[in-house]
Amino acid sequence: MKAVVLHEVGGPLVLEDVPEPAGSNLVEVRAAGVNFADVLIRRGLYPQMPDLPHVLGSEIAGERNGRRVVALPRAAGGYAERVEADPDWMFDLPADASFAAGASFLTTYLTAYVPLYHQVRVSLASTILVHAGSGGVGCAAIQLAKHLGATVIATASTPEKRAFALQVGADEAVGYDEIDDLRVDCVLDPVGGDVFTRSLPLLNPLGVIVAIGFAGGLWSDPSVQWLVGRNASVVGVYLGRLMKLRPEVVRDGAQYLLGLWEGGEIDPVVGATFPLGDAEGAHALIESRRHTGKVVLEP
Repeated sequence: MKAVVLHEVGGPLVLEDVPEPAGSNLVEVRAAGVNFADVLIRRGLYPQMPDLPHVLGSEIAGERNGRRVVALPRAAGGYAERVEADPDWMFDLPADASFAAGASFLTTYLTAYVPLYHQVRVSLASTILVHAGSGGVGCAAIQLAKHLGATVIATASTPEKRAFALQVGADEAVGYDEIDDLRVDCVLDPVGGDVFTRSLPLLNPLGVIVAIGFAGGLWSDPSVQWLVGRNASVVGVYLGRLMKLRPEVVRDGAQYLLGLWEGGEIDPVVGATFPLGDAEGAHALIESRRHTGKVVLEP
């Protein structure tokens, strides 16, 4: 079968023949989500680096014995024609949904769901700031925060991206140079770096900033004294560890989110699709920061 293989840090993504995956729960991959974690692994910057050579891809949509599914593969490997998937992390794809939408669903929505439903108190009075609001996680966070009744402000780097965030459901969209006068109850931050540091003073008393990722650079640790003085909190989200140690939280969340999707309450945003052989192009689009929504590979 064909798969995209990363042989060395910083090296090319090569479409080549590889052995068939072992196991009895093979999924025919129809679409594979491309996440920023894949880019970090390629750069050698991911905290839990896999052994190389390695087939990237931590979420897929496809078919298992005629059943349309979304799944989180056992050990990545989604950039391929087939992959072994754990039945515990395999869910039915809604009947009318495309495979590309399915591959845009689990990681992005679960990453937004965990903090909004388990770590932050969200009410009709809440104002939530979503950084990178036009990206995959940002779009999911906007939709889920609006579902909970919050007012949502999104950030994005260009007028086009800000317009896109408004289309997804944000009440307001601003540039990163416009955030300093905002006051919010929660910040969802997949950017990190200076954006994270500048976001801390925006929190109202009892506010929470959620560290999701570091696409813009690693975090500077906030002073505990400052957090105590401001009655503020910092929480983090790392889906992989949660899947290992609190799997019921993630599985229940996936089923809940699928119900919202089937009911039309949320809708995964596919921003761009690439053929499996052009994983290089998919990564280049993400690294250029020009994409909106989720980027997907289609074997």
